Amino acid sequence: MKRIGVFICHCGVNIADTVDVELLTEKLADYPGIAHIENYMFMCSDPGQNLIKDAVKTHKLDSVVVAACSPTLHESTFQNAIAEVDVNKYQLEIGNIREQCSWVHSNKEEGTRKAELIIKTAVEKAKLNQSLDPVSAPLTKRVLIIGGGIAGIQAALDIADGGYEVVLVEKKPSIGGHMIQLSETFPTLDCSQCILTPKMVQLGKHKNIKLYVNSEVEAIGGFMGNFKVTIKRQPQYVDPDKCTLCDDCTVACPVVVPSEYDEGLTYRKAIYVPFPQAIPASYTIDTENCLGFEPIACGECKKACLAEAIDYDKKEEIFIEDFGAVILATGFDLYPVENIPEYGYGKYLDVLNGLQFERILSATGPTGGKMLRPSDGKVPKEIVFIQCSGSRDPERHKPYCSKICCMYTLKHAKLYKHKVHDGQPYIFYIDIRSGGKRYEEFIQEGVSEDGIVYIRGKVAKIYKEGDKMIVHGMDTLTGHKVKIKADMVVLAQSIVPSEGSGKLFKTLKLGTDSNGFMSEAHPKLRPLESLQSGFYLAGAGQGPKDIPDAVSQASGAAAKVLALMSNDEVQHEPIIATVDENKCSGCSVCIGTCPYGARELNEDRIAAVNDILCEGCGACISACPSGASQQKNLTDDQIMKMINVIIN
Repeated sequence: MKRIGVFICHCGVNIADTVDVELLTEKLADYPGIAHIENYMFMCSDPGQNLIKDAVKTHKLDSVVVAACSPTLHESTFQNAIAEVDVNKYQLEIGNIREQCSWVHSNKEEGTRKAELIIKTAVEKAKLNQSLDPVSAPLTKRVLIIGGGIAGIQAALDIADGGYEVVLVEKKPSIGGHMIQLSETFPTLDCSQCILTPKMVQLGKHKNIKLYVNSEVEAIGGFMGNFKVTIKRQPQYVDPDKCTLCDDCTVACPVVVPSEYDEGLTYRKAIYVPFPQAIPASYTIDTENCLGFEPIACGECKKACLAEAIDYDKKEEIFIEDFGAVILATGFDLYPVENIPEYGYGKYLDVLNGLQFERILSATGPTGGKMLRPSDGKVPKEIVFIQCSGSRDPERHKPYCSKICCMYTLKHAKLYKHKVHDGQPYIFYIDIRSGGKRYEEFIQEGVSEDGIVYIRGKVAKIYKEGDKMIVHGMDTLTGHKVKIKADMVVLAQSIVPSEGSGKLFKTLKLGTDSNGFMSEAHPKLRPLESLQSGFYLAGAGQGPKDIPDAVSQASGAAAKVLALMSNDEVQHEPIIATVDENKCSGCSVCIGTCPYGARELNEDRIAAVNDILCEGCGACISACPSGASQQKNLTDDQIMKMINVIIN
């Protein structure tokens, strides 16, 4: 019979306030299977761990139960402690008597009784635990990064500078993301292109980075350390090696469509360079609008190209490549303003979203940096900025705060004042959130020095009267209705996951939250990792972020990947599913149920488990009609014994 040691933590007063730890220790001393029991103030501390190690040696324990906090916090701490005294780390059980007991009770007698039951179930489970060893497999030392915004660029450069090969996949014709569209960045008001372009150029020339633009991930198989990824690249109708960037093709092209880079405020040709600093620096053809395809009704750009760089017959390409890890930097888009019809976006030219206003402010934008309104080219003397457009509105739109809107709205107002000194900006707000270095000072400067008027309240409707935009709202501080005759209105739209990212996450079998952002393994302790091993998160695809946070998270994800790449093998947790061949009927129900593709039928029509792919989720076990599937150290026998303790 196993000799099990039980160690109960006071956790200061976190547990001891609602659990009588001393009484608990006395009551469990004679419980069958417990060879030794004691309590201590902080089991996770060095003295607490030493107490456990000394007890293991003194009382010859071969299994340990620690009654403390969530295993998410300290399971690895105690596993490593018992491993130092030659006890298999999978002979550890955590009885969570803090989050699942003391924190949800106020009655000490009830809390103590529940803690007793929790510890007894952990002991019963420990009695049948097996000693396990991690599963290992070779590691492919190449990294895939999906998304070419600032987060993807930063992560790629960090890993490539660490000496490992990186493949960056970007669905658009150039890297740069939304940051390259910005005029200036808060709170320093430095030019976004000036700080981003050097990184883009560095990435484009880095010997360890391969760049696929106009490309998307079609499929992924394998497991952490050994992913096999299918990448589809749209046809490259313009050969970048032949193209001389002479611009003759755009002059010849008769098709004019709205420019994505300028958010529809200017126009481009069907053959174009996305923006002046684009990487790769090459022309691309917009096949949806080009007249040169199926059948060829134009061909003017090809006729004009003396370098013969244009070939309409190019086909899409499929690349299948191996990677050890994947970083997702899928970025963001703005919540569609069309969802807020009362604000008149699309109906009135002078109602803009934040990115459109960035382009008007930019020296490379539609007005060359001059502050002119789209409807008539006049200088706007009064502008209304509306924060939380689509954010913090759980009844109708998005429930969350988009984090950056308070800051970029003030930046817009300040830059407007720099260009129109006698202009008057108004900002409608719910409250001001300025959590970042020098952010609060930035806000205070805007109010005290720039004469920006803040109105606490929401806007009800916007309509046009003559050449003015009439903005109706409520000032909740004074209780008065507000009516402003503005020349322009700028909406700070909610940040949402980028278009198409939901489909990608499904392809990769990655979890998302209720708003479509990528879910991290743990919001505090593992914010850079997905629950699916080998996938790391960076940037606004995981949630709204400003540039410093996106860059920091990207470098953090890169550091995680570099730590992984420093190994020759990848280790995988052994608490996975197994198959009893004598019970398996070969029905294959478990194969279709497994979300990780970890099962297949062998030549004897018996279900076989790929130990590296299996994540121990239990789906196959619940689906198996014959009970052939079991999970290591969480078998049906263990679960039934734990239940019996509770009900008896």
